Order: sequence, then structure tokens, then C-alpha cells
Amino acid sequence: MLFAARVYKTFDGLVSYLVVLNYSFNMRAWQVSQLGNPIDVLELKEVNEISDPIEGHIQVSIQSVGISFPDVLQCRGEYQVKPALPWTPGGESAGIVTKIGGGVTDIEPGDRVMMLGGGLIERVNARSTGVWKIPDNFAFEKAAAVPVNYGTTWFALHQRGNLQSGETVLVTGAAGGTGSAAIQLAKATGAMVIAIAGGAEKTKQAEFLGADHVIDHQINSDWVDEVRELSNGGVDIAYDPVGGDTTHQVRRCMAWDGRLLIIGFVAGIPDLPTNHMLLKNYSVVGVHWGASLGRDPQSLNNQMHSIIELAEKGFVDPLIFKPYEFENGAVAIQDLADRKTWGKVIVRVGGYS
Repeated sequence: MLFAARVYKTFDGLVSYLVVLNYSFNMRAWQVSQLGNPIDVLELKEVNEISDPIEGHIQVSIQSVGISFPDVLQCRGEYQVKPALPWTPGGESAGIVTKIGGGVTDIEPGDRVMMLGGGLIERVNARSTGVWKIPDNFAFEKAAAVPVNYGTTWFALHQRGNLQSGETVLVTGAAGGTGSAAIQLAKATGAMVIAIAGGAEKTKQAEFLGADHVIDHQINSDWVDEVRELSNGGVDIAYDPVGGDTTHQVRRCMAWDGRLLIIGFVAGIPDLPTNHMLLKNYSVVGVHWGASLGRDPQSLNNQMHSIIELAEKGFVDPLIFKPYEFENGAVAIQDLADRKTWGKVIVRVGGYS
């Protein structure tokens, strides 16, 4: 039997209440049974079929799944949350409601929804309060890219960074999943955005997303002076999912009273000098979205409804790398690990008609 806690590994134990998996037999899922590189440890297996949804729950046929860097780290056993083996990667999904349990009145079979959890598995049962209807203008691939990246970014910019219209935002890793979300949500708030990306393809994507200025770090590796010039001395908010030496460049770009948002550290954990923060009077702000939802579960619905409203107005349009088919789920996660992708990595699961 596969337990919900094994599926909800990405969000720090937060969302075990969102989806309950009651299995009988015969459907497919990607599972990790030992730790290592994704391509080596992920297996596509037949698992137990789920039962009909219980009171307050719905059944969803998963159509698309979003893959994030924590999936890579958890395959290797390097993430702060270590799920019990075996577990199924993929922390956000979109699909079609096929059945509803008793007491569900606001969702019907045939509704298109997105959710946290689900993962690289063909069907799940979920609490009806833990899914959100997809805007009519959204494909499943787009919807599966929303909950984690845009939820993280909304929380970062608005709840941790207190972003105001007219401020300047520096985004590193700007063509990645969270970086691309940061460009769109910052622009929707009325900010000026300076994006850092590497290579012609990724800088092109950052420009397409609406960044006001894009710097190719492969051409200008020491981009601090250029950022300072573009921002009239420094940025109000820095959104940094990269870490490592990049964070040291970012801190030198901060304006007085700026907020440096620590989103992640795929390039390593930087050792930041506290005297520099004092001298420039800027704040270094941690962004732990998953843990925050455990402390304030209602904030998740507030964030998703705000993001969906922006999507309906055309401000949110996730940047998608070419979708992978379900049979290539392990390749998708390994390609993300090997930095072969840009935007959001999506795996197509269903063939619902």
C-alpha cells in the first residue's frame, strides 16, 4: 500500500491532508525505492488501484505533473524532507475529476482542476478543498506548473518581500521555473524587472516573459555594475533561487532598505557577511513556502485564488519546457538535474478523452 505521506514529500509534511490514496490494484506510477540519481533509482511500476472517493473527497485522473528541483534532491536523499521509501515524485498536478464522494457540492465530474501533490501516478483521491478549478484558457501542462512555482513566488514577493508597484526586482535563474514565475508576478505588480540568465535561449525566454532588462551571465559574468546602473544604484528586491557565488553578486546589488529573498541554493549555500547587511541596511529574508503553509493553511487558498485571477487576466502564463511523456518520467527529472531544461518541466500522464 502506498501512503499519502510518501507522495507528499515536497512540502515538508504539509499537504498530507490534501490527497488520500486508498489503493486496490493496477495502475502505473513512478516510484523511488532507493536513493541516487533519478535516472538510476526511478522505476515505472504497476501499483494498486484506488477505491472510490470517501466523504468530502474527489477522484482525479492525472493529466500533467510539474517537476521541481526538490524532486531531484529527494531522489538523492539531499533534501531537508526525506520521505519514507517508496515514494512517488511530482509535487503538483492537473487533471480531470472523474468521481466525487458524498458531501461534495462545488466540484463535479468533468471539472478540470490543479492541486498540490498527485504526482507521477495515473489517478488519485483528493480532498475537494485541496484542489482549484483551472481557468478555461489554461492547458493541463500550464496548470500543473502553477501551484509550487507561483505559490512560492507569490509568498516570496508579497508576503515576505512586501513588493510595491514601482520598485525594482532582480531575478536570478530567470528562465527557470521559479525565476520565470517571479518575472511575471513582479510585472503584474508594476515592478521593473532585471533578469539574469545564461545563454541565448534562456535570455530570449526571459525577454519573452516581460523582463525590462536581461543580462546574459555567460557574456557578462561580473554583472553587478550593470545591475547597479540599470537600477539607479541598487535593487529593492532580489529574488534568488540560485545561491552559491551568485548570491554574493546579488548582495552587492542591493539598495538601501532592500530585501534579498533566499528562494533556494541549487549552486550551493553561500556564507554571507553580516557586516555587509548592516552597512547597506538591507534584509536577507528566508522563503520557506511549504513550512509556512503548515503554519497557515488558509494562506494557500488565498495565494491560489490570487494567482488564478491573474491567469484569467493574462498575467500568468507559465513558461513550459517541452513536455515529457509519462514513460519518460525518469528522463524528465534527470534532465532537470543535469540543467538541460529551462522553464517548468512537465510530464504528461493521462490520455483522457
